[in-house]
Amino acid sequence: MAAFYFLRVSRLLKKGLPKKQVWAKSNNASIVVSVQVVLMTALMDFEPSAKRLRVESNAPTSPSSSLRGPSSCIQSKNNDTLDQERRQNGTKMDTQPKTAAVSLRGVKTKGTISPDMSPEEQGTEEETTSAVEPQVKWLGTPIKELKRMPECGSVLPPLRDVPGKHTVMIRTDLLRRGRVPVPYPAKFKDTWDDVHVKMPCSSSNLFPVLDEVTHGLQNKSRWELIKETLNKTFSSQPELKEAILKYSASQAKKWDFTALRLYCTKVLEPDAAEHLFDSLLPDMVQLALRASELCTKPIPLLKGGMNHSITMSQEQVACLLANAFFCTFPRRNSRRNEYGNYPDINFFRLFEGSSPMKIEKLKTLMCYFRSFTEQKPTGLVTFTRKSLDKPLNWKSSQTQLTKLHITCEGTIEDDGHGMLQVDFANRFVGGGVTGSGLVQEEIRFLINPELIISRLFTEALDLNECLIITGTQQYSKYTGYSHTYQWGGSHQDITPRDGWQRRCTEIVAIDALHFKNFLEQFNPDKLNRELNKAYCGFARPEERSQNLATVATGNWGCGVFGGDARLKALLQMLAAAEAGRDVAYFTFGDSQLMTDVHKMHSFLTQRKISVGEVYDLLGQYHSSVCKSCLTRRPDVSLYSFIYQQVNSSPAPEDSAMGSTRHYVPGDCL
Repeated sequence: MAAFYFLRVSRLLKKGLPKKQVWAKSNNASIVVSVQVVLMTALMDFEPSAKRLRVESNAPTSPSSSLRGPSSCIQSKNNDTLDQERRQNGTKMDTQPKTAAVSLRGVKTKGTISPDMSPEEQGTEEETTSAVEPQVKWLGTPIKELKRMPECGSVLPPLRDVPGKHTVMIRTDLLRRGRVPVPYPAKFKDTWDDVHVKMPCSSSNLFPVLDEVTHGLQNKSRWELIKETLNKTFSSQPELKEAILKYSASQAKKWDFTALRLYCTKVLEPDAAEHLFDSLLPDMVQLALRASELCTKPIPLLKGGMNHSITMSQEQVACLLANAFFCTFPRRNSRRNEYGNYPDINFFRLFEGSSPMKIEKLKTLMCYFRSFTEQKPTGLVTFTRKSLDKPLNWKSSQTQLTKLHITCEGTIEDDGHGMLQVDFANRFVGGGVTGSGLVQEEIRFLINPELIISRLFTEALDLNECLIITGTQQYSKYTGYSHTYQWGGSHQDITPRDGWQRRCTEIVAIDALHFKNFLEQFNPDKLNRELNKAYCGFARPEERSQNLATVATGNWGCGVFGGDARLKALLQMLAAAEAGRDVAYFTFGDSQLMTDVHKMHSFLTQRKISVGEVYDLLGQYHSSVCKSCLTRRPDVSLYSFIYQQVNSSPAPEDSAMGSTRHYVPGDCL
């Protein structure tokens, strides 16, 4: 028998066997075992090998999970899943989770869950089954039981302009479903100061021109030049480039239009290119040049420390975005002026370079302009800057954790419809959407382009601030992520509207800290910052808890920002609980993270451990583990420490830290 297994392993190794795992078949059930296990099996000829390797292929699973076809979920990578790395590389990772084995000396594969088992026994068995069961796509509370807008929302008060609190740019008395909102006031109010957006159509938007008679410099209206230039017919990309540079002469040697040229000449079919220059661009020009007619009220800058909202129509947003496309906003082409703490808004960075990602961005945004010009939307969008005046005393909180639905499938924007959807934001909202960035935030801003206009008036977020955008519409589908991102065609958004005629799509932009040192994020000051940032985004003190939609989120601040996914999941659960919201967590394909976070949530809720108690455990972890750690990562993972401190029951290591010591109590497995 031993000779048989030695020969089999030898043949597999010649075929290019993976270093750690071997596929084997037994009783029509697939399992994964290590080379070491197979070799050991060959030596242990006193025990029938079939018995040791048998798996119950028809084992039932926990009722809190969904079973469907073959899983596309992947394993987490050393407690630090980099979802964007996985998507960028397009690498297929092993879908078989590691088992709760002690080192490599044994593989737990046998076991079924009986209805007669105690919760502790069911939990123990769930580790052995869920860890090898690739069909489990979600855990926790069924998503259909979580609250969504508009069903859970309260009746909105009448929409009105409140000086100093809420700027409303339309006639509220004429707001009707299905009708394009009417701008307010009727005539353009010209304002050129440090607290409002400097509009391209302002009479103060001047530029110096050399007088041919006096040979001196005279200030001319830049808006008149813009109108004169853009009103001409374009038949090619060079003509469009020449027009934009005519009123942006100082940028002529700096701006590069390569991406725009490639889009017009290499990507578009001849018919599509003809439609672009004959129809779409002229429509966009007319939309941009209506700025003084549509955006009549001065738009306040949402500066740091403000608690202020701006509500405008989708038509007004489109007008502003058309001006951004043609790069008409004054004093916004450099960070060396009064807008140095604001994101870029003019699209000149989008036009530069030859990256395929820029081409896909252009496809996505042109889909928006085409959709808008073909069928003008009739809704409103609200942008709210919010600050947290007083940090919470997290240690004293007696709040219990709320419900959790966690899944390795689906997306925040699709499966989290009607929920409070988290934008993993840059402090400059939108991040690199008009530049080279193309991860979670940038993708969301591309498929919902009305988000982009927030960059016009939103100063960089401070540590206690967030931006909430309600009512944006999705215009495009997409596939891929980062370097694999591709525009996937137009999208018909059927999200219902609320009483203010806004789509029931509420997106909150919260920016996580960037950690270069892994241990730094466990510092109490950093924990407080992330907790308060998330709470600022999730909390609505003026609303009752039953009227608050679920938070739809995921691996916030992980990936290139260096955050630990398991810590960030726990922090968001604490903040959501304190805000009175349930959580729908999307791991973006990471099944091991799904399992680990669900186990921790179950462990804490079963023992009725409060938010304050979890916060205290985080502090203990920092003081007793992280502060004395001399390596890049501690020997004991955060979740191991929590299990050990609460229950002190040793268990074998799991995937969370690779070779670290890991403890899991039996009743949470």
